[in-house]
Amino acid sequence: MILLVILIPIAAGALISLVPFKKRVYMELFLETLVIINSLLVGYLLLHRSSDIFTLVNFTGNLSISFKVDGMSMVFAGLVSALWPMATLYAFEYMTKEEHEKIFFTFYTMTYGVTLGISLAANLLTMYFFYELLTLITVPLVMHTLTREAILASRKYLYYSLGGAAFAFIGLIFIIIYGSTTDFVLGGVLDLDKIGDRTNILLLIYVIAFMGFGVKAAVCPFNSWLPDAGVAPTPVTALLHAVAVVKSGAFAAIRLTYYSFGTDFLRGTWAQDVLMIIVMFTIVYGCSRAVKETHIKRRLAYSTISNLSYILFGVTIMTPLGMVGALTHLVFHAFMKISSFFCAGAIMHQTGKHYVHELDGMGYKMPCVFGVFTVSALALMGVPGLAGFVSKWNLASAAVESGSRTACAGIGCLLISALLTAIYMLTIVIRAFFPAKDYDVSSLEGIRDPNWKMLIPLLIFTGNIILFGLWSGPIVKFFSGVASGTY
Repeated sequence: MILLVILIPIAAGALISLVPFKKRVYMELFLETLVIINSLLVGYLLLHRSSDIFTLVNFTGNLSISFKVDGMSMVFAGLVSALWPMATLYAFEYMTKEEHEKIFFTFYTMTYGVTLGISLAANLLTMYFFYELLTLITVPLVMHTLTREAILASRKYLYYSLGGAAFAFIGLIFIIIYGSTTDFVLGGVLDLDKIGDRTNILLLIYVIAFMGFGVKAAVCPFNSWLPDAGVAPTPVTALLHAVAVVKSGAFAAIRLTYYSFGTDFLRGTWAQDVLMIIVMFTIVYGCSRAVKETHIKRRLAYSTISNLSYILFGVTIMTPLGMVGALTHLVFHAFMKISSFFCAGAIMHQTGKHYVHELDGMGYKMPCVFGVFTVSALALMGVPGLAGFVSKWNLASAAVESGSRTACAGIGCLLISALLTAIYMLTIVIRAFFPAKDYDVSSLEGIRDPNWKMLIPLLIFTGNIILFGLWSGPIVKFFSGVASGTY
């Protein structure tokens, strides 16, 4: 079944262009049904997981394309399978005003299967293979509109991703040479007898590989592709910024740190400090750029850059509690950010407006959309009672518990980020609900909330943001089990 859940979305996407659907609604039913069925199969697979490794291809020695369900797989595969059906439903309505729908849904659906391949990979080689495939399958989505901006953005995305993958490949080679296996083992697989006096070389290779995978996680200075990719249709940018691409980069960084090189080898070294400083800088940089940005989607893109480095900050703490904080924000941020991006997409779909200064008074015409956006904004700020507070609290607790001065300085970056997040998110909310007194409301005639295909996903995501904020105990306990190796 583990191979089946990867192949179903890939096959479904390929069939879209081949099957002559008489009506658009038939294509929608076909896609939504298959995506829901696949998500249910993923849920069954995770709940009835086996410790066995399924090997698809065995090349030589310990090099193989293999799959396994462990604790980390459960986190990422569960997140992806939970979000994709709602994202697909949203895309049906959004794409009514776009061209080349079949091509769009072909690659959009196939991305689901490829992302599951990353999450269910049993070893570094398998994850790297699907990581590269994810780049190739999402490039057509970025350039979907075929405008000059889209083509340039897709080219930059391709160059950055392939360059990052080349750096990551160096890490793979060194794990093959100096590791006992390429399989993911909590605690790492490095053979200290093989390393000898080459510790600093291995640390340098770790930094290079981390930054390579960090390209998709938009870590500085390799982040400029992410705002540019906002030219793609909103269902694409939501997945790029919230789930598939950027979270794959963060997920790969966790695998590399905790399951390949191992924190016992890395903790307390110069490599840890260097990477922690880089991600701390990225946290503040992303928020600062978001404050200055006036385009809605680009503002949210810079917000994503900052929040992804929250996850990487937890990774670089290199303790079990740091891993818990990273996993918490990986999951909770996905709901917060896909919600805010879908709100931005709904605004653009209904009004054709793209800039913050054009949103005056729209909160009264689109109360559901801006109500949901307000919740996601407060959550991203870290307001208690919402999901963002829980993940930030876990990250700050991990920093204090680690005893590292650099990690404690990271708490200051989190506080600065919270302040800047309040500025760039609440600016939108205030404009929407509290326009200037002399504002002409008649100019908004005809604007209203979108239909149920867009609203249902938004309301479900908002419900989860509140639920995680008020009742996070069980899922955080599960993350603690993953970090300790119980799952």
